Amino acid sequence: QSFLLVLDTRFSDIELREEEGIPTEEFLESCYAIVPVLDKLGPTVFAPVKMDFVGNIKKINQKFITNKEEFDTLQKIVLHEVNAGVAQVRNSATEALLWLKRGLKFLKGFLTEVKNGEKNIQTAL
Repeated sequence: QSFLLVLDTRFSDIELREEEGIPTEEFLESCYAIVPVLDKLGPTVFAPVKMDFVGNIKKINQKFITNKEEFDTLQKIVLHEVNAGVAQVRNSATEALLWLKRGLKFLKGFLTEVKNGEKNIQTAL
């Protein structure tokens, strides 16, 4: 799995801001860095995962670019949407973040199975 070593932007490199949380821009960069990995894993098998993943990244980015200063952390985006009463609205950045987290968790589980020696993709999935 040597292609995993070329990720320039890693989640583990993101520095959390005390009291403020996860920096939006760095988080999105780390998410975007995973997209080519999905292609390497299997462009056909992972196509739906990739589409979902990219769509959710774009939704969060759309919110972020409306006000980069105000929305410089993921927590600020979620709090803004909660206070505005739109956090549970379809296609909100908050909903996208929830699904993105689920996608990342799924991908981590899959890669853990592969790392532990599972050769059958269907079984690993």
